[in-house]
Amino acid sequence: MTHYPTIKQLRYFNALVDHNHFGQAAASCFVSQSAFSVAIKELEKTLGGQLVDRTNKSVTITNLGREVYQQSQAVMTELQKLYDLAQGNLKPLSGRLAMGMIPTIGPFVMPDLLPYLSQHFPDLQLEIHEGKTHDVYEQLMEGRLDVVLLALPYELRSVETLSLYKDPFRLIHGRDYQFNNQKSFNINRIEDGSVLLLDDGHCLRDHAISACRIQHVDKVSHFTASSLLTLIAMVRQNLGVSFIPQMAVNSTLIDNEIVIRDMDKKAYREIGLAWRKGSIRAQEFRLLGQALIEACDIKKEVLLG
Repeated sequence: MTHYPTIKQLRYFNALVDHNHFGQAAASCFVSQSAFSVAIKELEKTLGGQLVDRTNKSVTITNLGREVYQQSQAVMTELQKLYDLAQGNLKPLSGRLAMGMIPTIGPFVMPDLLPYLSQHFPDLQLEIHEGKTHDVYEQLMEGRLDVVLLALPYELRSVETLSLYKDPFRLIHGRDYQFNNQKSFNINRIEDGSVLLLDDGHCLRDHAISACRIQHVDKVSHFTASSLLTLIAMVRQNLGVSFIPQMAVNSTLIDNEIVIRDMDKKAYREIGLAWRKGSIRAQEFRLLGQALIEACDIKKEVLLG
């Protein structure tokens, strides 16, 4: 028979990691230090591994301990939501919801989504956290975020994803940029070093390279941008061409100094939601996805699934 950690043991261990001190952690849990230490040792015995290196003067969390901490944070978060659900405290899309999103999506959907949620789900307390895909994914797995709005495809483990709609790429260049009078875009006919992209670490860079079939690195400029705002400013100065998603084309970032060209219909990224596997709020997140589609007035021709 498999023995699992108790909620008390996980709560104590989380406190130990947070305080990095047995005495302080025990005090925060309102138990004696001896009882606290026994609970941690029982947890290690249950899991079959050492979570803490103990010395007279310091506490060091092992690599296994760090991994257990991340998972236990998520477990405790889900347990709290399970309790709230059982008490009838959670109506669909109500209560606290911590949502992560990437900077190449958030600014373009939030102006439509927030008023919609406020009108249709007034009991929802939405917390927005912005960061690169890798960062918000880590926060999701640590239990600090409930759901993430991101661009797909992206390698994610231990999560469920819901693809919502296509966000087509558009080619942009400055009005005075020498584009060889091409009527349609052909990556092989542009000069080397003329494609401007975001920095490494932005998934939009990888999606643009893949979706727009940039197979030769020589075509990519060694100049990069840290944000879409900077990228578009570089294009406006005729430093090269770039590929930006349709949602950015529809924003105030684009003015009449920027020329927009259509791409192949296969050049797009997917907008979707991701949450931890087994989350009790999975149905709510699907409802959130539908709300996003309705709030942003997504047309049928770009819907997925």
